[in-house]
Amino acid sequence: MNVAYLCLGGNLGDREALLKAAIEEIKKRVGEVSAISNTYETEAWGVTNQQAYLNVCVEVNTDQSAEELITSLLSIESDLGRKRDVYHTYEPRTIDLDILFFNSEIKELNHLVVPHPRLHLRKFVLIPLNDIAPNYVHPVFQKTITELLNECQDNSDVKLI
Repeated sequence: MNVAYLCLGGNLGDREALLKAAIEEIKKRVGEVSAISNTYETEAWGVTNQQAYLNVCVEVNTDQSAEELITSLLSIESDLGRKRDVYHTYEPRTIDLDILFFNSEIKELNHLVVPHPRLHLRKFVLIPLNDIAPNYVHPVFQKTITELLNECQDNSDVKLI
């Protein structure tokens, strides 16, 4: 059994309903969701003039490999209305499903990098992740999520919903 930590977010449509739908689809297609963080409203990261996001992190127990998991998550995104623009990284979206960690593996593939390469820079990831895995040790930085959160210099606004 593999353990993955995921970050879910979106800023288009009924954000709360889409997060719930994504979690239900993860349960159906991926595996047991063993922990869900609080929900946070966060300003868009890396861009201005976008609606705020809702974000949560989840812990999932799955039989899927990391490569199978990313395929499942991309399918869920598509089914929930996500349209990817290959030219714009930070476009508004109905749902975004990112793999933060997969076991303690370190992978760099064309379509998947774990741990997520920017998670330590983003409070909207670290705060909900700290809810469910404060003592998880980042396999590259060898620091806990709490330590990474305490060191994070991101000043963006992250509000508990």
